Amino acid sequence: MFKNLLQFWKGKDFLTQVLEEFKSMLEGTHEMFETVCNKLIYNKEEKDLEKRVYDIDKNVNQLQKDIRKRIIEHLSLQPSVDVSMSLLLMSVVKDAERLGDYSKNLFQVTKFLDKPVDMDKYRDLFNSIDKEISKLFDDTKKAFIESDEGKAVKSWEYERDIAKRCDKILEKLAKSDLSVNEAVCFALMARHFKRIAAHLTNIATSVILPLADLDYFDEKRRED
Repeated sequence: MFKNLLQFWKGKDFLTQVLEEFKSMLEGTHEMFETVCNKLIYNKEEKDLEKRVYDIDKNVNQLQKDIRKRIIEHLSLQPSVDVSMSLLLMSVVKDAERLGDYSKNLFQVTKFLDKPVDMDKYRDLFNSIDKEISKLFDDTKKAFIESDEGKAVKSWEYERDIAKRCDKILEKLAKSDLSVNEAVCFALMARHFKRIAAHLTNIATSVILPLADLDYFDEKRRED
C-alpha cells in the first residue's frame, strides 16, 4: 500500500514538502539522541547543551505542526483523495515527535546522576545499544523516505533484539547491588532506549504494514 500511495503522489508539491519536513524531524531527533548520549554515557562536555537540545526539540515540534497543517489543508481541498496516506503521515509524524521527547528524557537523566556513568558498568549492562539505536535512526530514515522494504524488515528485527536486551537489563538491575542512584539512572536509560527503538520501528514498518496495524507491529510479529 505504501509504495502504491507514494507512487501516486510522486512529484506532487504536497508530498515533496511533507517528506522533506519529516526527514528534518528524523535528522533533528537523531542529532538530539547522539548529542545527549555523548554527555550522558561518555561524559563529553558541550557548551549550552541544554539549550541546543531544547531548541532542536522545539523545531521538531513545529515541524510536526506544519506537517499536520499541510495534511489538513490538503484533505480540505480533496476530501475524498489521499486519505490513507494522510492518516499514515499523521501517525508517523507523532512517532517522530516522541523521539524528541524521549531524547529529552535521556537528557534529564544526566541531571539525576550523582557522578558520571561508570563505563565498565555501562558496557557490562548495555554493550553498544546506543550505537545500535543510532544506526536504527539511519535505517528508519532510509526505509521510509526511500520506501525500502528490506530496511523496514531489518529495523523490525533489530528493534526486537534491542527490546529484549533492555528488558534483561531491568532484570539484572533489580537483582544488582548497585547504588540506588546508579540503578535508577540505568533503568531509566534502558526504558528510554527501548521506547526510542519502538518509535523508530513504528515509522519503518509503516512501509510494510497495513494502515490498521500501524503502532502494533509487536502484535503483528507474534501473529506471524
